[in-house]
Amino acid sequence: MYYAIMAEDKDNVLDKRMAARPEHLARLEELKQQGRLLVAGPHPAIDSEDPGPAGFTGSLIIAEFDSLEAAQQWADADPYCAADVYQKVIIKPYKKVLP
Repeated sequence: MYYAIMAEDKDNVLDKRMAARPEHLARLEELKQQGRLLVAGPHPAIDSEDPGPAGFTGSLIIAEFDSLEAAQQWADADPYCAADVYQKVIIKPYKKVLP
């Protein structure tokens, strides 16, 4: 089943986010290679593809896991968590309907 991992950034963590980004992307690439990643990306803090120093307010990942617990374990191991970027992470089952 798919699970939505919705993370909210702490304030003023753009430098921490950017430092942890390569490891974060490597984990997402692994999900992609396994055919388990539906979509992933950050939420820009402003209405722009490149928010520059405004940074981001969080991230959304929708990926396939065996269970909610497995999704939680995967999310807990995210480099952004280790780098203290996220202030809150919510994980919910997700049912893809369209497209």
